[in-house]
Amino acid sequence: MGIFSSNKLADGVKKKSLWWLGWGLVIVLGLVLGGWQWQRAEEKRAYLARLEAAPTLTMPETTPPDGAEVRLAGRFLAAQTRFLDNRVRDGRVGVAVLTPLVDVHGRHWLIERGFVPSGPERKDPVVDTPTGRVELAGLWQSAGQDAPLFGPNQEGNRLQRIELSAWPEALTFAHDGWLHQREGEGRFASWWTPSVMPPSRHLGYAVQWWGLALAATAVMWLGRPRARLQSRIMETRS
Repeated sequence: MGIFSSNKLADGVKKKSLWWLGWGLVIVLGLVLGGWQWQRAEEKRAYLARLEAAPTLTMPETTPPDGAEVRLAGRFLAAQTRFLDNRVRDGRVGVAVLTPLVDVHGRHWLIERGFVPSGPERKDPVVDTPTGRVELAGLWQSAGQDAPLFGPNQEGNRLQRIELSAWPEALTFAHDGWLHQREGEGRFASWWTPSVMPPSRHLGYAVQWWGLALAATAVMWLGRPRARLQSRIMETRS
């Protein structure tokens, strides 16, 4: 009888421990994820402020900041054109044209020239590229904001995401990033915009996670007497 009572007591302690541990983990998770979303909102505010304050630069020697308007003069290297695959604009599937440009100082820049529809076929589109000197302008995007990659990045001249390593080593780019062309010869339809979730959405997610933590706290506390009552009923029946 004593052994049976000891086993019941141990089971009761175990159940109560799991109750507090389980709900405690939910509360901690809600608090941590809510804080993370709040921090992301602050980071997005700072990023948007940097975009707003980004300067206009002509043939910059140092790496431009994200969102800067950069003006260049040089000539395209048409033979080194690649295509960023699986782009969508106005409901049409296509590619973004990526062509290096060598400026008047001999430095290389990667230019994202815009969207070209390609349809369901996997053939590379035929694009016209100016052969002489061009002057162009666009918005700078630093490398390092990579999209998820599933499988090989390069298939022929098509890329799943922009990586400067897709071009020959002999073609050394001046800066770690690329220019989304907005003006000048050789430009196609613009499709790119900075992918930035509004800070307000992050704040909304933070409130949701904190709400989850609050609800879990209420359930954990209000459920406690019920668990104790059930334990007493089991003891009475035994």
